[in-house]
Amino acid sequence: MRVLLIGANGYVGRFVADRLLADPAVQLTALGRGDDADVRFDLATGSPGALTRFLDAVHPQVVVNCAGATRGGARELTRHNTVAVATVCEALRRSGCGARLVQIGCGAEYGPSQPGSSTAEDAVPRPGGPYGVSKLAATELVLGSGLDAVVLRVFSPAGPGTPAGSPLGRLAEAMRRAMQSGDGELKLGGLGAQRDFVDVRDVARAVHAASLSAAQGVINIGSGRAVRLRDAAAILARVAGYGGALHELDGPPGGHFRPPIGHPRADADHAVPVAYPYPDGCGSWQQADVRTARDRLGWRPRINLEESLADIWMEAACRI
Repeated sequence: MRVLLIGANGYVGRFVADRLLADPAVQLTALGRGDDADVRFDLATGSPGALTRFLDAVHPQVVVNCAGATRGGARELTRHNTVAVATVCEALRRSGCGARLVQIGCGAEYGPSQPGSSTAEDAVPRPGGPYGVSKLAATELVLGSGLDAVVLRVFSPAGPGTPAGSPLGRLAEAMRRAMQSGDGELKLGGLGAQRDFVDVRDVARAVHAASLSAAQGVINIGSGRAVRLRDAAAILARVAGYGGALHELDGPPGGHFRPPIGHPRADADHAVPVAYPYPDGCGSWQQADVRTARDRLGWRPRINLEESLADIWMEAACRI
């Protein structure tokens, strides 16, 4: 099976590449902006016609799109998450390869949900920030393209390679600094949010399964269990052997306090106004209903959060 992987150097893309390369039946070609890509191409600026010519030359049976941006202003997010996907869809429509498209979406497309609930694929998306809006627009483009396509809505990926700017990445870095300086207490903000964490290696398994399946539409990929960031911090402290006290710093809505975990970086010595209490736009709670992934892909998460956090800490500890 010839697979074209877009965004192989990204957080999710690296693990998808590893998973696909481990399948002897897969012939993998990587397309991206980096020098180590098999073919250099920038989806945000490249034309559909140029991509079509490449598709006709390689003739992949599956195209997996892991490319995109998680940070930046609305214009940048739209360019990398929406315009780029429009380019992929148009190129596939023009090409004679007839490839299946596996698009990586995200749980932020749903926006906030009712505490205690599980969000299924038929929920009405109401993204609460520009990132979720840009990804939802991409999903709608894929679903309306007429292509053989599936969108995997990945909730909160975790595990090795977790970006330093993500909630768990910033948590691990804060703990590393506390241990390095011998601080007996760790003060953190924004630990009240509850998120559905899924290991990035399980995400890669889902992408592999989706590539081989005939499933179409939207499929949630998550653990099916919301975890409070405060509890994740306690697990990480146990894994790291940090014996200090964890104190939560939360202020009133619209107040001034230290940036919450996951908030864009700022000068740690100065309080900053927090316009969005939940920077990902997902409110205080997110939990995926993952029954569709089980029924249509034969997929279930295998790696628990403690193992994911242990791998995150192992990488953080190497910087001590």
